[in-house]
Amino acid sequence: MALSMRCTVKSVFRFIHKSNSHRRLFKAGKATGATSLLKGQVFSGIQPTGVPHLGNYLGALESWVALQDEYSAVMYSIVDLHSITQPQDPQMLRDNIQDMAASLLACGIDPTRAILFQQSQVSEHAELSWILGCLTSMPRLRHLPQWKMKSKQKNEGSVGLYTYPVLQAADILLYKSTHVPVGEDQIQHLELAQDLARIFNNQYGEFFPEPCALLSGTRKVKSLRDPSSKMSKSDPQKLATVFLTDTPDDIALKIRRAVTDFTSEVTYEPESRPGVSNLVSMHAAVSGQSVEEVVRLAEGMDTGQYKNVVAEAIVQRFQPIRLEIQRLRADRGHLESLLAKGAEKARSLAAPVMTEIRKLVGFY
Repeated sequence: MALSMRCTVKSVFRFIHKSNSHRRLFKAGKATGATSLLKGQVFSGIQPTGVPHLGNYLGALESWVALQDEYSAVMYSIVDLHSITQPQDPQMLRDNIQDMAASLLACGIDPTRAILFQQSQVSEHAELSWILGCLTSMPRLRHLPQWKMKSKQKNEGSVGLYTYPVLQAADILLYKSTHVPVGEDQIQHLELAQDLARIFNNQYGEFFPEPCALLSGTRKVKSLRDPSSKMSKSDPQKLATVFLTDTPDDIALKIRRAVTDFTSEVTYEPESRPGVSNLVSMHAAVSGQSVEEVVRLAEGMDTGQYKNVVAEAIVQRFQPIRLEIQRLRADRGHLESLLAKGAEKARSLAAPVMTEIRKLVGFY
């Protein structure tokens, strides 16, 4: 099926579709004559690992919010089943789910325009994962990068860690998703979902569409203390990561301490000057300007002065989000109610699809 030809190109995203052994890259460009929402099912998920950081927002959440204005059907899941592939304290997990819900809402996810739900509250995800797992070979999973990386870190990995890309595929296919916003490091996992859709269709008849990837054009945000690695919640250096709940003073301190170099001029040279280039990239992203524009703005400043400008831009962008997260966190009942309503909507979509799958597989 030539689903890639139906992927409408929009200005914010790049679209990747895998067809057999070929991958096509659709570069960003404005759609013409589009006055209504695009058809298709958008799905993506995020693990409840606490409050998102600057990189999460610019690399994913900002795009998620924009997609609500692009597509007629949008779903976002807090994928708590995925989170338990690593040891979790139960109470901390509950708190993290609430924090993630509050953060998504504060960033602009609107439950009236998108379905926001907690993955574990829709049991069909796990059921479809088992069926797809029975169609997946062990060598196929062994070659996925996340397993290689995380199993090396722990010296060994759990069965859940080994098979969680299959659960990812189930998350996507359960809603017959056509578009999936992902990071570049997740492309191979999406390709598994495409492969499993094809395998299922070949075995049981045409049923699942092959989902396209939506890649944001935003550059990856690097660690403030080590610009050779990306910004991470798990970074042991507290000054390396800017969180959405950081106060203006927190942000100013972290940006002031950001690693740059001994050249005072502000330029954008990612290879030779990764530290200052990271600041330029962040400044451009949060201010809505191009890299060239913010570099021109910084003419005549040294990096110390420029850091103050960057910090102020980040504070202005995230202060309303920080305050809204605080407000939402204070009303756990409201968050629980929103997630319950979202799960009910998700189940209403998942149940009939799962009924058809059971019939196709031969369960009844």
